[in-house]
Amino acid sequence: MHNDIRLAFPALVVIRASVAAVWLYEGLWNKLLGRAQREAQVVGAVPGLGPRFGQLFLKVLGVVEVGLAAWVMSGMDPGACAVAQIALLIVLNANGLLWARHIIHDPAGMVIKNIAFLVLVWACGAMHA
Repeated sequence: MHNDIRLAFPALVVIRASVAAVWLYEGLWNKLLGRAQREAQVVGAVPGLGPRFGQLFLKVLGVVEVGLAAWVMSGMDPGACAVAQIALLIVLNANGLLWARHIIHDPAGMVIKNIAFLVLVWACGAMHA
C-alpha cells in the first residue's frame, strides 16, 4: 500500500516571519551591529563607496533591511513589498559579483541560496491574508 504524506501549507504569518527574520538578521545583526566584517570588505571593493563611504552605506542598508522586515510583517501591499525585496537583492548580488567576487566565499552558493529566498519572498508577496 502506498501512503501519501500530505503536509498543510504553512500559515501566512509563518512565511512572513521567515522572510522578515532573514532581513532582520542581515540588517540588524550583520550591518547595524557590525557582526559581518566580510560585508564591509565587499562594500569596500565597490567603486565610489570604498572605505570612505562603505561603513555609512552598510548602516543605511541595515536600516533599509530592518524596515523591510517590518514591512513584510505588516502585510501591507505584499506585492509591492516583494518587488522591492527582489529588486534590492538582485542589485546587491549583482554588484557584489561584479566588484567583489574575489572576496565572496562561495559566489555560486550565495546566488543559489538567494534564489531560494526570493522564491519564498515571491510566495509571501503572492499570498494575501
